[in-house]
Amino acid sequence: MKRSWENPGALFLRNVTSHFVPNVMSSFDDGFDRIPGVQKILSGLVCLMLIAVAAAAPARADDGFQKFLEALRPDAELAGITDATFSTAFRGMEPDFSIPDLDLPGRDKTGAAGQAEFTKPPSDYLDKAYMGRLSVTGKQLEGKHRAALASIEKQTGVDRYSLLAIWGRETSYGNYTLPKDAVRVLATLAYVGRRKELFRKELIAALGMLQSGVARSDMKSSWAGAVGLTQFMPSEYEPFARDADGDGKKDIFRSVPDALGSAGAQLQGKGWVAGLPWGFEVRIPAQSDCSLEGPLQAKPLSDWIAQGFIRAGGKEWPKTLLANTMYLMSPAGGNGPAFLVTDNFKVIRQYNTSDLYALFVGHLADRIAGGGDFEAPWGTATQRTKTIEDIQIRLKALGYTVDKIDGKIGSNSRMNIGKYQKANGLKVDCWPTDNVLAHMRANAAQ
Repeated sequence: MKRSWENPGALFLRNVTSHFVPNVMSSFDDGFDRIPGVQKILSGLVCLMLIAVAAAAPARADDGFQKFLEALRPDAELAGITDATFSTAFRGMEPDFSIPDLDLPGRDKTGAAGQAEFTKPPSDYLDKAYMGRLSVTGKQLEGKHRAALASIEKQTGVDRYSLLAIWGRETSYGNYTLPKDAVRVLATLAYVGRRKELFRKELIAALGMLQSGVARSDMKSSWAGAVGLTQFMPSEYEPFARDADGDGKKDIFRSVPDALGSAGAQLQGKGWVAGLPWGFEVRIPAQSDCSLEGPLQAKPLSDWIAQGFIRAGGKEWPKTLLANTMYLMSPAGGNGPAFLVTDNFKVIRQYNTSDLYALFVGHLADRIAGGGDFEAPWGTATQRTKTIEDIQIRLKALGYTVDKIDGKIGSNSRMNIGKYQKANGLKVDCWPTDNVLAHMRANAAQ
């Protein structure tokens, strides 16, 4: 039986060329068959004809996908989705197997492959020139939308610079054209994704958006189904979408006040603390290192200061924050800047669960507000999913507190790598390098 993700044309071509071509050639009489050049030419022509037929053949509907959609109908009805909305949404739809994060043979099983946050070197993700361009535009947009931003700040407690930074990161202030159909990618992810239940809920929420009057043409998305100027997942629309411009519509697709007001409501709903910075770049003292990273090792700012941590640029620490709990975060390990981050950094991470993403937003917000570049340079750290996954597996086997084996580098993995390096007399840079993995393999072989 053909697998649901196999190209029907390719299957047809393979079967026909393996059985039909030899039979055709055997039908020639002996005299004709003794002319090898003619035989080769005819064989080639037959193959070309079959390739053309296969290419022109329409893909057969994916039966499994259609059955999946029908099985979804009762849950959609319970969520208030009418038969008309449901049928219109899925009419003629086939799954999109081009997107990442799918549980298919030969695919990356960690889900990291499709996310720049977990594949790009930190120095590339936080590209200085791109950050500079976004900050210039952000300053211009702050002036253009000042009244709306002031109102949103008052209502949500979220500062205007963070809101602009999210908009800049997500869609380059609306200049990035979202390439996918949200309903189709969510249906695919719910059908054969690694996180089927999560995306099943998002798919039903997307149908709810259509049911509420959102135009299907507006449902353009990233590969993960996020929509609008600030990239809302559909499940966030109903609780957090706002009509910030007062025109009676919640338009996160075209209205800048609505999109930013909705993002502000979302951050507020996730625990944003008004007036609290996201964090500060720091200089790690010689007697400390990046293995102190992570939320599990958080402590009051005053304790970090007592341990010798200095704010980048030699700037004074805000005295009002001395009792505030912070944790060390080194997104490139010892190969780049280090930061002490607050609860608002954690809130930004809930928008996109990546340290690099949250740092991008926080740093861009600072730049829009008038701040400068990072003090410490970025090294050449790279992210390789398979290496990270192998190291995580070995750390867990050795008894380290590995919470996930996912091929993604985060605070917990960096902390444990740093502790392993310290315990084994290696250079402590808290980064998943080939050298660390080689050392682990050598130790295991002894």
